[in-house]
Amino acid sequence: MVALGVNIDHVATLRQARGTIYPDPLEAAFVAERFGADAITAHLREDRRHMQERDIRLLRQCLRTRLNLEMAVSEDILGLAEELQPSDCCLVPERRAELTTEGGLDVCQGRERIGLACARLAAVGVRVSLFVDPERRQLEAAAEVGAPVVELHTGPYANACTRAQQRDELAKLREAAQHAAGLGLRVHAGHGLDYPNVQAVAAIPEVRELNIGHAIVAHALFVGLGPAVAEMKRLLREARG
Repeated sequence: MVALGVNIDHVATLRQARGTIYPDPLEAAFVAERFGADAITAHLREDRRHMQERDIRLLRQCLRTRLNLEMAVSEDILGLAEELQPSDCCLVPERRAELTTEGGLDVCQGRERIGLACARLAAVGVRVSLFVDPERRQLEAAAEVGAPVVELHTGPYANACTRAQQRDELAKLREAAQHAAGLGLRVHAGHGLDYPNVQAVAAIPEVRELNIGHAIVAHALFVGLGPAVAEMKRLLREARG
């Protein structure tokens, strides 16, 4: 069974749009857990556009499952992660002007800085994941800097305009997952996955966990958050037969 990490960032996006105290990301996390989430993912961005530090602290205190903290390799957020010690941290690239994460972390170019972050987090018991494009050189660099997990960037697959392009991108993900597993890395995947496209990625044998947020929160507007999580979980079960 492939695990489901539910990203609740966009619950906070809706809250921040009006500067209210609702909807509460913590309440969303509780609902997601009740309906089958195996982990809760939250991205504390440097510009604090959605999740706030208080949200992360509450999630760390209250979750029954795992907290996967997405974060840039930024000193202040790295310090917070060392203090709170979530079960997982996923290191991602970040640009303030971007609407959402646009590509994988360049581990090859940032080996020293990323390796130090991995070591610091590992020292306090945090499992580190690197969000990378499905490229052999990035996967090999991830293994070299000591990350136990990689999360494959599925954006190009999810955004493919034709079936041929989607097949090509899926082939890259399959090859990358095999190569990563061969390097001793645990394989996760995510970004842009939704209800119609998720099963092909979930069926990749080496993929152990998918992190999905925007599609679930968007679907929740029409069916409710619990049923939206449950439906995604059902698709993951079916993908593995």
